[in-house]
Amino acid sequence: MTETLVEPGQEGPVTVSISRRVKPGFEAHYEDWLHGIVAAASDFPGHMGVNILKPSGATDGRYVLIYRFATWAQCQAWEDSQTRADWVGKLGDIVEGEGERKRVTGLEAWFELPEVPAAKHAPRWKMSLVLIVVVFALVYPLQLIVLPLVPGWPHWLKTLTIAVIQVLLMTYIFMPRVTKALKGWLFA
Repeated sequence: MTETLVEPGQEGPVTVSISRRVKPGFEAHYEDWLHGIVAAASDFPGHMGVNILKPSGATDGRYVLIYRFATWAQCQAWEDSQTRADWVGKLGDIVEGEGERKRVTGLEAWFELPEVPAAKHAPRWKMSLVLIVVVFALVYPLQLIVLPLVPGWPHWLKTLTIAVIQVLLMTYIFMPRVTKALKGWLFA
């Protein structure tokens, strides 16, 4: 099953999660395969890292491979590559059926948690509510701090500075923590 939440041409970063059920007794083979495909992907432009979740109750007994690329085009180049096709071809009979796949970019990526199964996502109204609160909680104090430090700058440059700081803080500090703290509510 494939769920694509982006259109060609949209820019990332892009997060893709693929969950697979491994046939009993083939776990070691699958983990070797994972290490190989991860190493191959890391050589591709825009590759931003990988998370691997082993089967657990949170993943419904499935392995989950989560990888990120800087842009949609770079992610698509990996997914269309012969290298990836060769690695997927090596899966053979060690997995049951097709993997469940999810690709997100933009705001949805702020609500991704490695421990949440690939097929599960937060409703848009919940994401919107959380983003309104977090954006306000960041932008208001940033205005109080940044604007007095740069009084002679043009308005557009002040706004750009606040926007850059806000997006970086949200992406790397606040949203991962807020999403984890609100996981029970967001994904219910």
